Amino acid sequence: MINIRKLEAELWESADLLRQGSKLTSSQYCMPVLALLFLRYAYSRYKMVEAEILQGRPVRGGRVMPVEPNDFVAKSALYLPREAQFDYLVNLPENIIDQNLKTKDGQDINSLGEAVNYAMQLVEDQSEQLTGVLPKTYTMFADDLLRELLRIFNNKTIDEVGGDIIGRIYEYFLSKFAKAVASDDGVFFTPKSLVKMLVNVLEPTQGVMLDPACGSGGMFVQTGDFVNQAGLDANTSMTFYGQEKVEYNAQLCLMNMAVHGLNGKIVSGDEANTFYHDAHNLAGQCDYVMANPPFNVDKVKAESASAAGRLPFGLPGVNAKTKEIGNANYLWINYFYAYLNEHGRAGFVMASSATDSANKDRDIREKLVRTGDVDVMVSVGNNFFYTLSLPCSLWFFDRNKHADIRDKVLFIDARNYYTVVDRTLNEWTEWQLRNMQAIVHLYRGEKEKYLALMNDYDEAIAEAVAALEEKGQPFSELIDRDTQGHFWGTMGWIANAGQDYAKMREAIEDQISQTKACVKSAEDYIEKRKVKAMRLAGEEFCNDLNSIITILDERDWLVSKFGTDGTYQDILGLCKIATIQEIEEKNYSLTPGAYVGVAEQEDDGVDFHERMNEIHAELAQLNSEANTLMAEIQKAWEELK
Repeated sequence: MINIRKLEAELWESADLLRQGSKLTSSQYCMPVLALLFLRYAYSRYKMVEAEILQGRPVRGGRVMPVEPNDFVAKSALYLPREAQFDYLVNLPENIIDQNLKTKDGQDINSLGEAVNYAMQLVEDQSEQLTGVLPKTYTMFADDLLRELLRIFNNKTIDEVGGDIIGRIYEYFLSKFAKAVASDDGVFFTPKSLVKMLVNVLEPTQGVMLDPACGSGGMFVQTGDFVNQAGLDANTSMTFYGQEKVEYNAQLCLMNMAVHGLNGKIVSGDEANTFYHDAHNLAGQCDYVMANPPFNVDKVKAESASAAGRLPFGLPGVNAKTKEIGNANYLWINYFYAYLNEHGRAGFVMASSATDSANKDRDIREKLVRTGDVDVMVSVGNNFFYTLSLPCSLWFFDRNKHADIRDKVLFIDARNYYTVVDRTLNEWTEWQLRNMQAIVHLYRGEKEKYLALMNDYDEAIAEAVAALEEKGQPFSELIDRDTQGHFWGTMGWIANAGQDYAKMREAIEDQISQTKACVKSAEDYIEKRKVKAMRLAGEEFCNDLNSIITILDERDWLVSKFGTDGTYQDILGLCKIATIQEIEEKNYSLTPGAYVGVAEQEDDGVDFHERMNEIHAELAQLNSEANTLMAEIQKAWEELK
C-alpha cells in the first residue's frame, strides 16, 4: 500500500506538470496522463508474458525464435510493437528529428508528442475494442513536459501493483481535480477488496456477465482473474457486457480490460443510461450480474423507467407532482434481479440505508425476499471507499439456491472485520476475504472448500517459514557468536513447531524480540557506516516474521469460530442464517446487524468511574498548564511592544 500511495503522489505530480505546462482543463488532461499510465502498465504486462513465451521457445540456427502477436493472443495479453513499448519512448533522444523516425505509412515523426501519438495508434491497431479510445493529442504538450511524464511513470512500483490500477488512479484523479465530479450522482470507484468479495461469493466460471454501471471495469478485471486462476480462460468461458453512461469512464473501462487481455462489449452515452435502456437486451439472459451503481439517485423519470421494463417487483416511490422517482436504489435492485436467468447469481454494492428503507421500498423488498433468491447480505463499515467514509452493504441473489437453504439467508456483519491501511482507508486482505468466503461455503454446505482453505493455511505457513530459513540470518557478520547462537536457536524453535501454531507464534514473537535486541546491541560496536544497513535488515526480517503472524492470526480467527473441521454455527456479532419467517418478523429488514446481534465485549478490568476521574484530573491539569503558557506568551508579547 505504501508503494501505491507513492505512485499516486507521483501521478499527481505529473498531472500538476501538465496543468502548469498547458492550458487544458482537468477533464482534458486527465485522459492523456491515464493513457500514459495504461501504456506503462501494458508494457509491464507485455514483458511478463514475453518471458513466459520465451521459456521453451524453439531455437533455429542458434537463435531463439522471436515472439509474435499471435503468441500474445494465446495468452490473452496485448502485443506491443517496438515503437509502442514504454522503454522505447523513454529512451528516445532529445533531438528526435535527427533520428529520421517514420510511421509504417512513411510519415515523418518530428517530436516526442508525435512518437507517443504513433505509439497509441499502434496499440489501437492490436485491439479492435480500443479503436478510437486512446488519446492522440500529445503534440499539444512540449517535448520536455512529455519526457518528464515518461520518466515519472518509468518506475518499478507499477510492476508491483496488480488488479484494477487504472480504476483506482482514476478515482484518485477525480478526488484531486474535480471533487464535485467524483461524487456526482453517488458514483464512486469500487475498492478492489469489495469487488473481490463480490466475485468470491458469486464464484463465476462460465457464461454471460453484465455490469450495467461498469465505470472503469473493475468487476470485469477481478472476474477475469478469478476465472483464469480456476484454470479456465476468461475470454472463452465468459462473455462480458457493460453499460456506462459517461463516455470518459467507458474509455477507461476499455483500456483497463485491454491491458488485462479481456474482451468485452461496452456501450456508453445516452443509450447506456440503465434507467431507460437495456442496451444489450439481456433481461433474463445473464448468468452473473455485478455492479456498484450510483447510490440514492433522484429525479429519475418514472414513466420512462417504467416503459424500459425490467421491474419484476414494481416501481419505487414516485412523486405524484413531478412524476419522478425520489430514490433509484430499488430501481437498480429490480434490474439486477431482472437480468438473471433461471440459475443466475447477482452481487452488488448498495447504500446501507436500502436494507431497511420504508414505504414502496419495503414492499419491493418483501416480494424479493419471498422469491427465496436472496442469498447473502454483508454489512461493510466506514472508510472502504477511496474518497468517502460512507458504509455500505453487499447484496447477493441466487436464482438456483440449494433446496436446503431455499428459505434461508446468510447475514454477515463485517463492520468490525478489516485491516487498517491508513487513517482514512480500510480494506480486506486476501486471507480476510477467504475467511468470509469460507463462512458462505459452510452456509452452502460446501465443507470440502473449507477444508481446502485449512490446507492452504498450512501450506502458506510452512512455505513462509521455509522461505525465512532459506533467506538466512540477515546480519550474521555484524553480531557476535553467542548472539548468533541464541538467534538461530529461536529460528529452530519456529521451524520445529510444525503445526503447533500456538508454539510457533510464541517462537516468532521471541525471534522478533531477539532481532531487535541484536540490532540494538550491534549498534554499539559496529562501524557507523554499517548501522543503517543493520537497521534496515533487522526491520525487513521483523516484517517477514510479522507476515507469518498475520497468517496465523487469520487462521486462528476462523478456527476459533468454526473449528478445523468446519462446523457452521451462528456467531454473535458476526453471522447468522435466518429463515424467511424470521425476516418477516423483522418487517423484511435485510440489515445484518438486526440478525447477528452484538458480540459481548470482554471486560478490560478498568473501573469506569475511576478512569473517568483520572481523565478529568489530567484534563484539569492540562487546562491549567495551557492557561499558564498563554499568560507567559501574552507577557512576552507586551514586552515586545
